[in-house]
Amino acid sequence: MIGKRLFRVLFTFLGILCGVALAGLISYYSNILDTMPDISRSGLAVMASLMGIGTGLIFFLLSPKVARSTEYLTENLESATQERPLREFVFGVIGLVVGLMIAFLISQTWANIAIPIIGLILSVAVYIFLGYTGWYIGNHKADEFLTGLKQLNPVKSGGKAAGKNKNQDLSPKILDTSVIIDGRIADILKTGFIEGQIVIPEFVLVELRHIADSADSLKRNRGRRGLDILNKIQTQFGVEIYNTDNKKSLKNIPEVDVKLLELAALINGKVVTNDYNLNKVAAIKGVPVLNINELANTLKPVVLPGETMTLTPIREGKDPAQALAYLDDGTMIVVEDGRNYIGQEIQVTVTSVLQTSAGRMIFARKGFSGSNDSEA
Repeated sequence: MIGKRLFRVLFTFLGILCGVALAGLISYYSNILDTMPDISRSGLAVMASLMGIGTGLIFFLLSPKVARSTEYLTENLESATQERPLREFVFGVIGLVVGLMIAFLISQTWANIAIPIIGLILSVAVYIFLGYTGWYIGNHKADEFLTGLKQLNPVKSGGKAAGKNKNQDLSPKILDTSVIIDGRIADILKTGFIEGQIVIPEFVLVELRHIADSADSLKRNRGRRGLDILNKIQTQFGVEIYNTDNKKSLKNIPEVDVKLLELAALINGKVVTNDYNLNKVAAIKGVPVLNINELANTLKPVVLPGETMTLTPIREGKDPAQALAYLDDGTMIVVEDGRNYIGQEIQVTVTSVLQTSAGRMIFARKGFSGSNDSEA
């Protein structure tokens, strides 16, 4: 409220100044062109006061509409600036400056024209045209300029400068709700394997809060764990919550998963998740995804048929005589003819390995050796 009132006062004061300046211009040109009798100082003061009050009143009445238009323009400019890469904005500013410099040089050709108003109109037109042209070329040709600079100054592969350019092209990594609740992402970030900007959208934080306030105790515990992991990530890695209020295309999307994919497309980022369904939808939409579960499955120790291992079955299997055991990384082992050995440490031989979307499953048999029988 105070900001709007201050803007209205300043805008009204600007209107008064414009009225006084306009009165001065009228007096100046009337004396030069002899279109009006000479205006005395007292008459000029009266005219300036009246015109200042008149334009001030006009500006006062127009100030709310101007304030709204200015605020709308600022929001759009901020949104456009954040959605475009920084290099395009920098090259756009450079192009704008070059265009204005060229416009200044051209405008000097008619600086001494007999009718000043014509020179002013031509100068304004040239400044607007060349300024916009310079901005447009710089903004849309940034990548071509950078490619040309790299060709002029080649860098050996693996060099220090090459590493810097590579880091500049890293895409942002957007964390979803499931991967934050899972918690392993904090350890992965600590190792440094994920590079680039880490993005935690504001709507993900809102969803975590809703889960933490759920009446269901299981969901409530998951939500609180997610908030703890989020606080850990912010504290250790300085990651701030990404404000998406200026992304107008996200406001009308109710689903968090769809918002994630839309945001990834807007900022050219990758979604980090362990949600299998989100992974499938992202593949359909062409959005890159880093799946933590796939990473974990890839890093599990390789087990080949014929290898022996020592384990302890802990419960019965689905089929008769089967028993189930688990490795330290959670991999399930189905032991054929192992039901009678539940709770005992036994030695088994791997017969086959099955890779599924849920993970890796190993089949083994107690006291089995050789490679002829490999069926589970």
